[in-house]
Amino acid sequence: MEPGGGQGAAGRGPRVVVVGGGIAGLGAAQRLCRHPAVRHLRVLEATARAGGRIRSERSFGGVVEVGAHWIHGPSQGNPVFRLAAQYGLLGDKELSEENQRIDTGGHVALPSVSYATSGESVSLGLVVEMGHLYYSLIDRSREFLRAAEAPVPSVGEFLRKEIRRHVAGWTEDEETQKLKLAILKNFLNIECCVSGTHSMDLVALAPFGEYTVLPGLDCTFPGGYQGLTDRIMASLPPDVMVFEKPVKTIHWNSNFQVAESHGERFTVLVECEDGHYFPAHHVILTVPLGFLKEHLDTFFRPPLPAEKAEAIRKMGFGTNNKIFLEFEEPFWEPDCEHIQVVWEDTSPLEDTAAPMQDAWVKKLIGFLVLPSFESAHVLCGFIAGLESEFMETLSDEEVLQALTRVLRRVTGNPQLPAPKSVLRSRWHSAPYSRGSYSYVAVGTSGDDIDLLAQPLPADPEKAPLQILFAGEATHRTFYSTTHGALLSGWREADRLIELLDSEAQLQGPRL
Repeated sequence: MEPGGGQGAAGRGPRVVVVGGGIAGLGAAQRLCRHPAVRHLRVLEATARAGGRIRSERSFGGVVEVGAHWIHGPSQGNPVFRLAAQYGLLGDKELSEENQRIDTGGHVALPSVSYATSGESVSLGLVVEMGHLYYSLIDRSREFLRAAEAPVPSVGEFLRKEIRRHVAGWTEDEETQKLKLAILKNFLNIECCVSGTHSMDLVALAPFGEYTVLPGLDCTFPGGYQGLTDRIMASLPPDVMVFEKPVKTIHWNSNFQVAESHGERFTVLVECEDGHYFPAHHVILTVPLGFLKEHLDTFFRPPLPAEKAEAIRKMGFGTNNKIFLEFEEPFWEPDCEHIQVVWEDTSPLEDTAAPMQDAWVKKLIGFLVLPSFESAHVLCGFIAGLESEFMETLSDEEVLQALTRVLRRVTGNPQLPAPKSVLRSRWHSAPYSRGSYSYVAVGTSGDDIDLLAQPLPADPEKAPLQILFAGEATHRTFYSTTHGALLSGWREADRLIELLDSEAQLQGPRL
């Protein structure tokens, strides 16, 4: 093995390694760099770029978000919003007091137009009626946090039970009732995208209300979300970031000495896939939960304590992907923002077992109309779960053909021109992510999130804070968000700074 290095060669001081260059790792590094005691810092990023699941790409003559799309709750309580405002990355509308005060309740805006698979447009009045019913049920599903006991284990089961109760009172003809159920199924699929799960049957009901929605109308970055992580990275000293350095194993709870350390001993050794290793006193681990799940058995030596490993295994982590379609000319109206696709043969009350090859497109919730690029017209489709993961295995041509068939069918126009090109995310296939973001799975609670966030070793008699844990999956109330990830990075940097300050006080002033 070859040794790695640390920021600054001169003088002793705690060596800190941050694993992962997403917003949690970058936020932690920025905080640590400002502390005079941290003279040896490295951020090890497995890929060739920083940002992690924030990923903006130049395409179609503009910028598209392959990863994180919105600032959720852009108001003063959101650190991503405050930082973006500080860096001048938002427009006047996004920064306005009016925008910050809007309370969406966490609900996705209703569609501008709704197409059914019969080729007919769905009455927006019916969509609004079902949307309000669905939002009221989702709001009710958040009310069991303080309850002595949840009525059923999962959000999905609760919603089905409530929908059945409402259906019993419906008086319309059978065809209208079926259409109303199909619309509700679309809202349920949207919820799968929001939660990053295959099915709401996998999402625990009791802790569902612990996720906290901040005020503000969700907004985007005019120049791309990655502008934020690029600015944070630019504030770091030039030798801190190390790219294309995937970590293989974190050896901890030991006493390592390396040749060039002049007798200094380290409790942690970070071993990389390429044979390099980085000795450290403290490691802040910010890798996605999906990566941890896949590499749990080999990533830590000695293995993690049993209850922390069990929390990682049980916690939810799923896939939400985007499919961008570029058109020569728009087939939608100029004021259209959101196109809903309603599959009339689907219902939230029953699952149809069709082959994935044929059925994957039915999980597609519809399309956002992206703001106009120079000369391109672009739709962004969202799809979650196993269908989304199956989509990743198809070729671009297969995806383009499948969605062309869907759009021709729902618009009732068999001559609708096919999209010019397609671009999509593949977060499940990404080896250092293995999915999109976390959710609180049936059988887990916020206590498991806190357990994942606890530093190691747990025994206070041992050398403290050898491995600290950050990332969106470690934030109890903001999991799945960029602001949760950023706050978790700050939290662990502050935890480490508090230790370093207390150690400095114990050592007293140097003469």
